[in-house]
Amino acid sequence: MYKLDIGWPKTPEHFTGQTFCVAVDSLHGLVYVGQWGDNVPKVLVFSKEGYFIHSWNDTVEMPHGMFVWNTATSSSVWITDVGTGKHGHTVKQYSPLGKLMQVLGTPGNAGSSLIPLQFDQPAEVFVEETGEIYVVDGDGGMNNRLLKLSDDHKEIWLTGTNGSGIGQFRIPHSVTVDAFGRVWVADRGNKRIQVFDKVTGEWLGSWSGCFSEDGPYSVRFTADYKYLIVAQMNINRLTILAAPPVGTIGNCVVTHSVQLADETKPHLVDVDMKSGAVYVAEIGAQQVQKYVPLN
Repeated sequence: MYKLDIGWPKTPEHFTGQTFCVAVDSLHGLVYVGQWGDNVPKVLVFSKEGYFIHSWNDTVEMPHGMFVWNTATSSSVWITDVGTGKHGHTVKQYSPLGKLMQVLGTPGNAGSSLIPLQFDQPAEVFVEETGEIYVVDGDGGMNNRLLKLSDDHKEIWLTGTNGSGIGQFRIPHSVTVDAFGRVWVADRGNKRIQVFDKVTGEWLGSWSGCFSEDGPYSVRFTADYKYLIVAQMNINRLTILAAPPVGTIGNCVVTHSVQLADETKPHLVDVDMKSGAVYVAEIGAQQVQKYVPLN
């Protein structure tokens, strides 16, 4: 179970927009927050203790999903941008200080092309240690697909079209990879989670039994990969599911849940893989909250 860390962050007044996403740098003890709004900094950086460090704004319009990628020698922040202006429809890599390093997609142009690469409101990104990239595209645009890209940003595989059949999506909203070679996607509009083989893209199974009240908005594993943490925005709930071991996906089993206040609207979450703390980006409450494991 989890308890709320009421002292995080120390200065919540830095949340000046709608907080859509959060990403934890477990290695360096940093927490990145993406927010929307006019004349607000789009990216805020806090320490895991809750101290505000700095913010940046350059070339970010509407940060929807975030992921911190650490290698042996460097650290960077990947952001999906669903903006409608000249920087939108992209997946971008930034230095920890906000310097733009890489742009995937065609800035300002929505599309479905692979050469050149185009996105339409890409919802979230997950990057493996190898540099291989998973993108769920998108958040209500023309695309309903999961792409795996190589570390030099070439397509390895792509799956998904609009629909409710096996391997189809309606708003693929969040993506993560477990320790057993499986890719997990929050298929929000279909009120289910779908699972794929990370090497081949082959469909492995789906969970829908736990999401009759509201579809899953986020998928993130706990640090030990024994549980999956899912935000359900419209019912203001974090649901913790038992993660299946190697082999069959089976059916979803809810182990416990955290009920948030009305109108909190938890959108996306991330987990500190060292401490186990869960950070929740809440677009209703316009804040990020930190939950720490009790044990």
